[in-house]
Amino acid sequence: MSEAIEIRTADGVRLGATLLRPTADNGRAVAIQAATGVRQDYYAKFAAYFAERGFTVLTYDYRGIGRSRTRTADGLSFAPLRENHATMREWATLDVPAALDFLERAVPGARLMAIGHSFGGQIYGLVPQRERFAAVLLIGSQSGYWRHWRGVQRLGMWAFTHVFIPSMTRLYGYAAASRIGMGEDLPGGVALEWMRWCRHPEYVVGALGAHADYARFTAPLRIVSPTDDRYAPLAAVEALLKLYPSARGEIRRVAPQEVGAQRIGHFGFFRENFRDTLWRESADWLEQH
Repeated sequence: MSEAIEIRTADGVRLGATLLRPTADNGRAVAIQAATGVRQDYYAKFAAYFAERGFTVLTYDYRGIGRSRTRTADGLSFAPLRENHATMREWATLDVPAALDFLERAVPGARLMAIGHSFGGQIYGLVPQRERFAAVLLIGSQSGYWRHWRGVQRLGMWAFTHVFIPSMTRLYGYAAASRIGMGEDLPGGVALEWMRWCRHPEYVVGALGAHADYARFTAPLRIVSPTDDRYAPLAAVEALLKLYPSARGEIRRVAPQEVGAQRIGHFGFFRENFRDTLWRESADWLEQH
């Protein structure tokens, strides 16, 4: 059963969310944290599969994205994104905790779990629930520090983080990602803070001085790392795992040929053709905890 809901954050922001309840409950509740600029709808079929497997599943949009965009006073349309002052830190420290709190209230006594895609897997050290996770699965998550890329890609990441996104954001008042085919537009504060993190050798942990917080994350953690993911090369994935020094962590490298595919990349994991391979393996892993 799927239900459209709203979640209220500690600072009063309303987040559009979807709660999926299983027919046969396995006692586990999982929140899906999206990648930067990706709407929750992208994960709908993946979430439905997990509900079929017995998980209670929550998907939601961060403030400024999708159903969590600020609306005009009459409620009939979205306010201009340049007027949205959200930051990436607020996504991590207000939106994610609110979603997890809601999930724990909705399924009291369930084992709390999370699945984070890209950015969604980078911030668990910042959430108050970090010590209550039974297990966390990350998909294509990485440290965004630009030097983890090599060759031409490193040059591209330097330009992206130092010039392109900062310049675009200051020009439009927000990051107009949709104009260049890079997903949802981002509030300016989100984009600029993200770029600051990407310029720090220890990414979000170093930029926010959050070493002690990340050290308190001790849950089993698996990072699924497609070998053809150009947004998350192995060096960046390994660097992220080091930012969770107390986690019982592992990296699951997977080549497209291993699962009968030509490509997985950064976003392909959530395609339904991986239902009987990557999705099943992921659900099996979480069910072990």
